[in-house]
Amino acid sequence: MPFDPVMIQPFRDELLELGIKELYTANDVDETIANNKGTLLMVINSVCGCAAGKARPAIRKALQHVNLPDSKVSVFAGQEVEATARLRERWLQGIPPSSPAIALYKDNELVHFIPRFKIEGRIADEIAADLISVFDEFCGNKVTV
Repeated sequence: MPFDPVMIQPFRDELLELGIKELYTANDVDETIANNKGTLLMVINSVCGCAAGKARPAIRKALQHVNLPDSKVSVFAGQEVEATARLRERWLQGIPPSSPAIALYKDNELVHFIPRFKIEGRIADEIAADLISVFDEFCGNKVTV
């Protein structure tokens, strides 16, 4: 059963403010990933505390970096049930269901995945550092200091 839309709106807004587009249907997920050229950040959003205190703050921090994905989208586990199921069954094959989670696609291939267990036991800065490293590898020129 989906969550109360009023209750979760602030969780959606955190990602919308970052320019992350929401995907609502299985067709949205398929079209977005299948037709993607370049890099695509996919966030599996959630109501849990590790999404609020770790995943979303890490994403906010990482998206301040110079190398960024070409596109940014999300599905909300527990709300967009059909879209989340399609993402998991077709585009995250072989990966156990996980939310929150963060995926990076290059063209339409999964190149990096951060599951919940690599989010919940860490602080947002550590997760952001991992994302920045992945962005440097796949999203443009590597930054050297």
